[in-house]
Amino acid sequence: MSTRNPGTLDATGKPLPPLPADDLIQGRRWTPERAAGWYAERPWIAGANYVTASAVNELEMWQADTFDPDGIEREMTLAQGLGFTAMRTFLHDLAWSEDPTSFYSRVDRYLQIASRHGISTMFVLFDSVWDPDPHAGRQPDPVPGRHNSRWVQSPGRYALSHVSEYGRLETYVKQTVARYARDPRVLAWDVMNEPDNTNQGSYAATELSDKMRYAYHLMVSAFGWARVIDPDQPLTAGVWHNEWGEDMLLLDFEKFQLTASDIITFHSYEPPAEVTRRIASLRRFGRPVLCTEYMARARGSTFAAVMPLLKKENVGAFSWGFVAGRSQTIYPWDSWQKAYAAEPPVWFHDIFRADGTPYLPDEVQLIRSLTGARG
Repeated sequence: MSTRNPGTLDATGKPLPPLPADDLIQGRRWTPERAAGWYAERPWIAGANYVTASAVNELEMWQADTFDPDGIEREMTLAQGLGFTAMRTFLHDLAWSEDPTSFYSRVDRYLQIASRHGISTMFVLFDSVWDPDPHAGRQPDPVPGRHNSRWVQSPGRYALSHVSEYGRLETYVKQTVARYARDPRVLAWDVMNEPDNTNQGSYAATELSDKMRYAYHLMVSAFGWARVIDPDQPLTAGVWHNEWGEDMLLLDFEKFQLTASDIITFHSYEPPAEVTRRIASLRRFGRPVLCTEYMARARGSTFAAVMPLLKKENVGAFSWGFVAGRSQTIYPWDSWQKAYAAEPPVWFHDIFRADGTPYLPDEVQLIRSLTGARG
């Protein structure tokens, strides 16, 4: 795959839009000094990946009929009690497309609530993981006992592979970033979550066979669309697999993500030794580093093992999961291959039960001690 020409035709044989020029992507990239100043002016970034417990996916979180401000209020109160300073929250192009004005009113309401509790937000614009066929409207109920059984990609495979959808996606990015480009309640923009995730463990039968070239084209395009707006917040797209050492950046996705992002973000659900190695491999970029996904208890990625390390390294920390709910991320990834008839003996993700009580009280006390939570 060529970095500047990953494949020029869409699924119908029509030309994809030209990729943005390097002088837009790189020329407007923040300097290391600006990125360092942005990071230094705020407290240690600690929080979670957030979806309301009442939502089975990000569409259900944001659509008018299922938007849950009371749930957001309760859950942000819990976040404040932990001393969390930020949440990473996924948007969706279809929720926007239904009615942008109403969509933004709900985003505004969410930001009002989160900000009142001292929580800033990293918004994720696109997501390449889980169900490739999202649809607006009523979302299906979760599959019992299955991790993230109804989470959906944004955009879906049709929009990803058809040039006719690119105008809508461009407008979604530009309009959304522009609306909040000067809003201090917005921490950062995560342009695309795990763009090169092929979903082979869950949706192999329905994924595009050539998804990677479309995902790369959209990722680069979306960086360009956001760069035109020039927001006050940094842009990023986190690396999550393969190797990131100086002599090991062999894939175009990782090369682009690490050289186009204003701040460096990564995912790791591994024990502390591997997290330490990953952080060291990213320090050479001379930019703030944030771990935007970690914490899978059964894999040795626990709060006790990893969160103190991230604080010691001054790396931002977003665990996966918050209040157990319809996303069912208390169940492990292998719940896609085997059935769980009851609550697993060890929760995979999440911190609180649905009623707001901690899954592990000692874990909550540890988090509070690391964040310096008061009260």
